[in-house]
Parts: sequence; structure tokens; C-alpha cells
Amino acid sequence: MHGQSGPLVIIGGAEDKKGECRILREFLRLGGGRQARVLVMTVATKLPIEVGMDYVEVFKKLGAEDVRTFDVSSRDAANRDSAVEFVRDASCIFFTGGDQLRITKLLGGTRIDAAIHDALRNGTPLGGTSAGASMMSSTMIVDGESETNPRICVVNMAPGMEFMEGAVIDQHFAQRGRLGRLVSAVAQYPHHLGLGIDEDTAVIVEGQHFRVLGRGAVSVVDAGVLTHSNLDSVERDESLALCGIQLHILPDGYGFDLHNRTAITDWSQWEANHNKELTK
Repeated sequence: MHGQSGPLVIIGGAEDKKGECRILREFLRLGGGRQARVLVMTVATKLPIEVGMDYVEVFKKLGAEDVRTFDVSSRDAANRDSAVEFVRDASCIFFTGGDQLRITKLLGGTRIDAAIHDALRNGTPLGGTSAGASMMSSTMIVDGESETNPRICVVNMAPGMEFMEGAVIDQHFAQRGRLGRLVSAVAQYPHHLGLGIDEDTAVIVEGQHFRVLGRGAVSVVDAGVLTHSNLDSVERDESLALCGIQLHILPDGYGFDLHNRTAITDWSQWEANHNKELTK
């Protein structure tokens, strides 16, 4: 995994916007705090004005003075000079929820897509919630059945925006019973880790590691250690057999090493040791 450079704040949806706002506050901190220039991308939603204003209010309440919304309703708009300037001027970029296919269809391969990738490579934090979380990966879940056993037919996949490599992301995870569809996804893409992110919960990816922040948990499904599956012999609607698959449940304060595929059970201690190693 070597895609991103700036931090990614990937949220499972329905994050707290009225109380302590821990996740959005942390996103803002990474983007420069009060000096942040926040760009809220409403491309995923069909209600850009209403959704955009919600985030403008929250980020301003948290202390940011410069918060702008930007909606893209056509690929032509995503190729304009003004769109690229909006991205270049931002110190952090946030994608709202909605429909992840709208994001890839309207932005994929455009100048604004390239500008966001450049910004991320140069260290600009990138955040996204719900659909804005799903689209972060190179292969994304478009839709699928919830509360079901793993079968090939329960999940539809498509190319994502490739901000995070080596993962498939699902959101509203525990609340909508999506373990079956995430397992179905990684069974077909075992080289990817499955990240199931609960509501009001985020993974904050920095380099080869992420930490968990929020009220719920993150489920990490690792099919790389699979010892047996019937994937090559079942019909699309038949039940999958998957033996030896690994599942980690990581709440607030835990983390994960994406390169070694291992859990970090005390993020604070790990971070202290890691920083000590870097300063040697």
C-alpha cells in the first residue's frame, strides 16, 4: 500500500454534528484548526445546498472561519479551472454522504480528480462520510443486501476513487448488519482488507497505519489467510464457504498495521514508541 500521503479520515456515516463532534473536530485539527481552509464536496448528494450548509455550520462552530462548499453536477464542471483552484486553495477536503457512484461518475478521470490526488500526495487531509467513505478505496461497494449470509450476488462492486489502496470499505456497518456483504466482497478480492466502519466512527489513516476514533467499532475482515473457499464452484446465489478468514473488531483507541495486517491494541502506547523510533 503506497497511495496516500496526507491523512484520510474515513467515517462510517451519521457522525456527531451536535455534541462533542470528536471526529469532525479531529478532521479540522488535521487540516489546520482555526486556520483551516475547509472545502466541503457535496458531489455525492442530490441536496447539495442543504447538506453543504450543515457542514459549513458545524465546521464554523468548531472554529474554522474559512469553509466553502463545492458542488459538481457535471463532468464539464469538474474540468474547469475554477474547480481545480478550489481544490488547490483548500487545506483539507471533505466529501459528504449520498451516492458513491455519483462521485466516481462525475469526478473520475477529471482535472478535479487529479487535483485532489495531487493535494493528498502533498499532505492535504481528505475526509469522507458514508458514500464519501465507500469511494475512498480502489474497489468500492456500490450497494448490496444487508443482514444476509455471504453469497456472491449480495454485493455489487465498482472502481472507486483510489485514495486508499488495498482495502474495501463499507459504512453504517453494525447498524445495517453488513458483515455478510463485506465478507462476500473480500472473498472475491482477498488481496484487499475489508473495513466495516460503524456510524459515528472513523478510521484515521496515516501512512501504513490507522487508528479508530468514535462511538462504535471498525471490523477488519482479512481473507488473505483463507484456507478454503468454494468460490470457484458455487452459483452466484448459493452460500459461500469460507474457512480460516480473520476478523478483528477494533473500538476507539485501537489501531491497525495495514502492511503487516495486525491489530494495534493500544494506539497511544504504539504511537509513543513509533515516534521514539523516528527520532532516534
